[in-house]
Amino acid sequence: MSVVEDRLREMGLVLPPPKPPVANYVGTKQSGDLLFVSGRVSHRRGEVGTEISLDDATIAARDAMLDLLAIIKHDIGDLDRIVSIEQLRGFVRSSPSFTEQPRVIDGASDLLVALYGDAGRHARTATGAAQLPFGAAVQLDMVVRLRSNTATVFHREPDRLDVSDNER
Repeated sequence: MSVVEDRLREMGLVLPPPKPPVANYVGTKQSGDLLFVSGRVSHRRGEVGTEISLDDATIAARDAMLDLLAIIKHDIGDLDRIVSIEQLRGFVRSSPSFTEQPRVIDGASDLLVALYGDAGRHARTATGAAQLPFGAAVQLDMVVRLRSNTATVFHREPDRLDVSDNER
């Protein structure tokens, strides 16, 4: 088990089974050492500020982050390959008067910092939305930086000797 998963267990949390995409997209897409993680919505449904409390929405953001981490683990094999969290975008299905979206998304951000320390600190957006897919309270997506799975090896063709026929 990875160090990150050990930390999760110490916090009383576990990764859920990874969910497959619900439409025509992939769960993650790697470009160089960056891994782009597609958005996932929370299990909690409803409008924050009227149907869902701030505390429940914060837990929904944390749980949605667990879903993202499960997808990452499924796709790359080991959460310890994450060397930094680069960006987190959070969307909160909000009532017109609800303005504490950053506090909701802290549920995800706080988990990342607890798991990765300073490497878990990230650029972030927390946006209110009138509606999210399936009526979810929270939607998250993120970008992480990975360490290479194997050491980089530069292969070089051996020098070829030009041997004339009479030296064979």
